[in-house]
Amino acid sequence: MKPFTYIVITSMAMATFLGGSFVSASGLSANALFAGNGQIMADITTHAGIGDFDDKDGDALTAAFRTPSSIAELPDGSILVADTRNHVIRKISKGIVTTFAGPEIVVKTNSQGLPTGGLVNGKSSQSLFNEPTGITVDVKGNVWIADAANNAIRRVDTNGQVSTVAGNGLIGNKDGQGTDATFNHPSDIAVTANGTIYVADSLNHVIRKISPSGDVSTLNTVSTRVIQIRPGEASFAGDFLDGNLSTAKFNEPSGLVLDSIGNLYVSDTGNQRIRYIDFKANTVSTVAGTTALMDASSLYSKNDLYAAGDFLDGDALQAKFDFPKGLAVTTEGGLLIADSLNHSVRYLLNGKVTTLAGTVKTGEADGVEQAAEFYNPTDVLVTEQGDIVVADAFNNKIRKIAPYQLPKYVPNNQPIKVVNGSKLIEFDAQPENQSGRTMVPIRAISEALGYEVKYVEQEGKTIVQLVKGEVTIELTIGHEGVTRKEVNKSDKKKDTDVAPYVKQNRTYVPVRFFAEEIGLNVEWDAVHQTVILRTKSFVK
Repeated sequence: MKPFTYIVITSMAMATFLGGSFVSASGLSANALFAGNGQIMADITTHAGIGDFDDKDGDALTAAFRTPSSIAELPDGSILVADTRNHVIRKISKGIVTTFAGPEIVVKTNSQGLPTGGLVNGKSSQSLFNEPTGITVDVKGNVWIADAANNAIRRVDTNGQVSTVAGNGLIGNKDGQGTDATFNHPSDIAVTANGTIYVADSLNHVIRKISPSGDVSTLNTVSTRVIQIRPGEASFAGDFLDGNLSTAKFNEPSGLVLDSIGNLYVSDTGNQRIRYIDFKANTVSTVAGTTALMDASSLYSKNDLYAAGDFLDGDALQAKFDFPKGLAVTTEGGLLIADSLNHSVRYLLNGKVTTLAGTVKTGEADGVEQAAEFYNPTDVLVTEQGDIVVADAFNNKIRKIAPYQLPKYVPNNQPIKVVNGSKLIEFDAQPENQSGRTMVPIRAISEALGYEVKYVEQEGKTIVQLVKGEVTIELTIGHEGVTRKEVNKSDKKKDTDVAPYVKQNRTYVPVRFFAEEIGLNVEWDAVHQTVILRTKSFVK
């Protein structure tokens, strides 16, 4: 008997097949496989939410959210969601969504029939929030919430009791003790191991600090830039300045995360930059992002609220963002960024910015890397298990990014392999390399993908047809080119640089051209001598 050769076929269910965790956070880049464009290969799926703008607990994939803005992980691995427009905190655990804090039944609605918020402490199921926007969990398991429209910082302790730690529901910019202090739309929060709290006080354009004893202070200077909103009406706006922390300026900072040494990354949203606060040096610096100067000294035109957003990967200080928001640190020292108006998740590592998932195009398709779509992602989380979770706010979903890894059971002793994941197919003939193209026996791979193989003789030529439903892929033995035919659509012909051939009664076809015509993503992993096929994109 001839030795078997293997092809592995995968689907987006691979996370379940491999236990739901592909790679530890420490190995996001170090252990990753890379696409031909240098992007980390990853599969994007929907973790929770059907996409409806609604409030519904239950099975994760049929549950409904209203603009989920932030996510955090409890010690038991459950995911908490700041369900902003439902004014509650939700929990995702073992595939089920429940209400963690806030009323399980809507108490009051507005004229549009949507829930309204409030400021009530006490038992978690009887508490009220108002547009909770930022959420984090401390080392003891307490949950901290930037309750934006209440202009307050709230806590849910491990006994399920809700309290207000700072702020009192009033808009202001006053330092002081606990509820004597005032905020203006705090949108994110970070808590150190010793209980110090940092707050992105967005509409005050400052970073606030709450000591373990509850004293609220302001770390940087308040912007004095004034713009005209409309004739006869002016408003203060954010500004930009690096340097000493006490004199630094921000423009609607909205995302915070502490690094491994206790310094703070800030999504300076209105400035389209990622800033870094070094507490030992007492400085603020820009670590990623740039925008053009509107004049010799300003990022803004006369009445601009924000610096101009854009999209560009590359060197960190030349990269461009469009309203970056939520942040997460990986243990390899990288920074994940929810780039909200670029509808993508970006990755800052070693002075370079790359796109991990999504494009500037809005949508809700699951799929691979930039074939997947988001709509205003606002937060990102790396779980203890190494999963990357995204709050996809305007899709009303929680998404998951799983860095792709080759299946562990694929033989290492075969010269050429073809994988796409979770189903092992035995071949009795080895795939071959012809002119740099991987040629595979057609019958086994086509049948594995659900295609029927037919042969047609036409004008002295043998045409191989791969048929599935209304789609037919045609290749001609000894001739280059591939044609896709679909009922009620025009034929699509594509040039190829290699022709199918017959060897030992088997027909060999170029796997890349066939796979691309049936909608698969195709990558070549030279290190492992492996062709990787994955489902490119689909909408749940």
